[in-house]
Amino acid sequence: MTTWHWVRHGPTHQKTFTGWRDVPADLSDRAALDRLNAHLPDDALVISSDLIRSVDTADALQGTRTRLPHDPSLREFHFGTWDGVGFDTVSDWHPDLSRAYWEEPGHHTPPGGESWNVSAARVAAVVRRINAAHPGAHIIAVAHFGVILTQVQAVLGVSATEVLGHKIDNLSVTTLLPKSGSATHINHLP
Repeated sequence: MTTWHWVRHGPTHQKTFTGWRDVPADLSDRAALDRLNAHLPDDALVISSDLIRSVDTADALQGTRTRLPHDPSLREFHFGTWDGVGFDTVSDWHPDLSRAYWEEPGHHTPPGGESWNVSAARVAAVVRRINAAHPGAHIIAVAHFGVILTQVQAVLGVSATEVLGHKIDNLSVTTLLPKSGSATHINHLP
């Protein structure tokens, strides 16, 4: 059984929707990176989304681990026209849709973006492909808040609404054993 160690990229300090915009991560907290690195298995394969905040975080954790190519299917949710816009502004633009997007995640789609369900299917395809290519391996996947939540949802078998209550901090690891139905979440904070 493949074990997934989902790492959320370093903080971006953005106060807006941050999906497919390519913004850098703040990786100045070496102590937090060292704690995270010490927790992760040395023999794991490393993969990340192709966005710079994930790529740079994965680079900081790679060490002697084998690196798989960056995968654009591990990108954060595509927020469309909401990307880079403040939450209050989006609420003013689309009050009903913006509320439904978070309160009833699933098929609601931001203008020009993708829904929770579409994002979850995109990520699930990568997980299936990697599981088939590397059975029994440990995978360190450096990705994003929404991406990690879709996988917690899949493993726990809960609704998107229920999984939104989970906290996924920057530079934290969420270890998932997909077929066993178990999940652990460990925060590594300064």
